[in-house]
Amino acid sequence: MPKGVPRHQSVQQTVLHRLKITRGHLDRVINMVEKGHYCIDVIHQSLAVQAALKATDEVILKNHMETCVAAEIKKGNATEVIDEVMKVMGKSSHG
Repeated sequence: MPKGVPRHQSVQQTVLHRLKITRGHLDRVINMVEKGHYCIDVIHQSLAVQAALKATDEVILKNHMETCVAAEIKKGNATEVIDEVMKVMGKSSHG
């Protein structure tokens, strides 16, 4: 199965924008730890970073389903692409 990245330019821009915002939040968490901020405040910020990453993953997965998965199902490769998605979803639920 090809491993290309057929994503529309707007999807790529959305993903990059979300990741850059998330990086800024992560930098803030690191700074909070370095400065000895209250643990619960650090956890709140860390959870926000994790939620932002999860939301970004959802955008990427939706795009993948609409492009790569749909194309591979049309080619008759449904089992392979479904297994691939299920494997990655299993990783996300254990992480």
